[in-house]
Amino acid sequence: MHIAVAGNIGSGKTTLTTLLAKNFKWEPHFEDVDDNPYLNDFYEDMQRWSFNLQIYFLNSDLAKWLKS
Repeated sequence: MHIAVAGNIGSGKTTLTTLLAKNFKWEPHFEDVDDNPYLNDFYEDMQRWSFNLQIYFLNSDLAKWLKS
């Protein structure tokens, strides 16, 4: 079984995933943010960097999907 949690940044995806994993004894998998070149810039100036960040997410998700 695979459950995906999607939503805007800051909407509580990580919190929800952590709570579900703890409650159901599941192993959570989180999106890799360490290599994201836009995340820090986004938090500094959301209006300026939001489009770049969304395109990065779209591209990285598409790349994962194409590999599977």
